[in-house]
Amino acid sequence: MLKTDDMPMWVFLAFSSIATRKGAMLLIWSCLLFTLYCIPWVKFIPGNVWVGKLFLIDDWSWFAMMLPILLWYWLSLKWVDKRGDWENA
Repeated sequence: MLKTDDMPMWVFLAFSSIATRKGAMLLIWSCLLFTLYCIPWVKFIPGNVWVGKLFLIDDWSWFAMMLPILLWYWLSLKWVDKRGDWENA
């Protein structure tokens, strides 16, 4: 995506290497899936061996980091959608 004069830096940094809305949505959905993966499921389902092997995260630090990143991407998408700048990319 090319930076326009009215585009804030935080929007440009979110989608600087993404040219289409489809690519941005792919980034947001993958970020959402990883955010859900980062929930410490081991604490909610104790004693289940396969949960402990599949979900290796056992604290809230990764989840707490992924939420603002997901919000940043989502707000950046809304900013670009509102101005219709996907065609100019």
